[in-house]
Amino acid sequence: MSPRRPAGTWATGQYHDPVTTAELAAAVRGAVIDLIDDGAIPLDPADVPEVPHLERARDRAHGDWATNIALQLARRAGIPPRELATRLAHALGAVAWIASVDVAGPGFLNITLDKAAAGALARTIVERAGGFGQGVALAGQWINVEFVSANPTGPIHLGGARWAAVGDAIARILEADGARVTREYYFNDHGAQIDHFAASLLASARGENPPENGYGGQYIADIASRVVDDAGPHLADLPTAEARDVFRSRGVALMFDEIKSSLHDFGVDFDVYFHEESLHTSGAVDAALSQLRANGSLYQADGAWWLRSTEFGDDKDRVVIKSDGTPAYIAADIAYLRDKKARGATHAVFLLGADHHGYIARLKAAAAGLGDDPDTVEVLIGQLVSLVRAGKPVRMSKRAGTVVTMEDLVEAVGVDAARYAMARSSIDSALTIDLDLLASQTNDNPVFYVQYAHARTVNVDRNAAAIGVMRADGFAPELLEHSTEAVLLGYLASLPRVVHQAASLREPHRVARYLEEVAGAYHKWYDACRVAPLGDDPVTDLHRTRLWLNDATRQVLANGLGLLGVSAPERM
Repeated sequence: MSPRRPAGTWATGQYHDPVTTAELAAAVRGAVIDLIDDGAIPLDPADVPEVPHLERARDRAHGDWATNIALQLARRAGIPPRELATRLAHALGAVAWIASVDVAGPGFLNITLDKAAAGALARTIVERAGGFGQGVALAGQWINVEFVSANPTGPIHLGGARWAAVGDAIARILEADGARVTREYYFNDHGAQIDHFAASLLASARGENPPENGYGGQYIADIASRVVDDAGPHLADLPTAEARDVFRSRGVALMFDEIKSSLHDFGVDFDVYFHEESLHTSGAVDAALSQLRANGSLYQADGAWWLRSTEFGDDKDRVVIKSDGTPAYIAADIAYLRDKKARGATHAVFLLGADHHGYIARLKAAAAGLGDDPDTVEVLIGQLVSLVRAGKPVRMSKRAGTVVTMEDLVEAVGVDAARYAMARSSIDSALTIDLDLLASQTNDNPVFYVQYAHARTVNVDRNAAAIGVMRADGFAPELLEHSTEAVLLGYLASLPRVVHQAASLREPHRVARYLEEVAGAYHKWYDACRVAPLGDDPVTDLHRTRLWLNDATRQVLANGLGLLGVSAPERM
């Protein structure tokens, strides 16, 4: 059978490969395919899931893992579920690192791994170090991830902070699953908002109130003052149009420098800063719209040009060129998508706010009109973020005056806590962050809970070294027999699967929730099992092997936190 492996010789150091959930899933699928090849199951191999579902057995006495693969395939195969499960159990029982397979209920398979094979994972994780959990499923894909892209008219607010944390985590996770990733910031430096920003700076320099639709807050006064200091005090006395142009060019540059600096301090840097203005000045907008006209994706009605976006689920077709001949905002978006593909991106992922839901159909329609597969365009819509402190909403920033900014959040709880809090919840749901909880050093604070587990593993390692427990002196994975060790190993084995799922679904919160499960399993193991011997008891291979398990946990926690852009402290 394809999933068989030769037995290793533990005493001589020739170990089995580690048993991760990905390998177990491959073994289950391989057993089904072998039975199909042998004529024992009348199915097409294409009917078999590429990654059969596995879950931890609820009762450890019933095994390590459970799968419902027989129930999934029984009807299509025309075989009663329990009979099919029995055939699969016999096939899987031949796999060297599977100790037993039992049929339960209507056709579930409960799988128990060989203890030595399961325990060998600890050594492999330590040896693979930062590479453990990484895969190649997305190899060959070049994914452009565009996120934050806040207008350069003010500091980044909480919504932008959420996209910074989530977008960067998505990029890290995609890279871990084998993709080439470009992190991109779309610089909205074209249009009325920039004009209102420049007018607001000029009004501040002249001691006037902000204009209608203008911007307020201390940051406007600060930037206006810096522009005047740079250009000279005569600037405010220039004719309005001339002065506004100076404030526009220099003020936007200063604001954007502040945005980039804030993001860098938040641990987020971009490969490309793309200027919207360049799409208009280079002729890219005209070229893109000409291509759409030629492909029949645009049509003319009521003196305007319209995109056929209803063909992709939009509630109405969208105006691309207005009746007065000027481009609508979406015209630049179409040209921008075309530019991404021209630069080599095979997939374009856009992270947008809740008010951009209509962009999903529009951008897919644009992709189709440009000759691309609409499924290579993904629009992720995120919901709002709010803060509470002492049970009351936090509504205004000291600096921005109207909204809470990313810098306010970081000042309150720090970068790690802010990033983790933003990434641990699905973007589909609104997020309320309790600042008091997030700043606390208790197990109720999820980021503290995970980081403390990592720091505890380091402390265990230090204490072990002080009394002579060294990994290099021995490794006997078959000795990891305690129930908490089996549970912990099961969670550690899941990192490659979690990374792949998070990458496939663009859901970094799966990594955060997984880390909390690992931390919980580790804390229970720590309470039940000793790495260092008691008193004058001798150091044994069990202690040494448990040190391998401790250090494997540290590596998994560090790797997972790294995917979220959160540090793994050695002391708390």
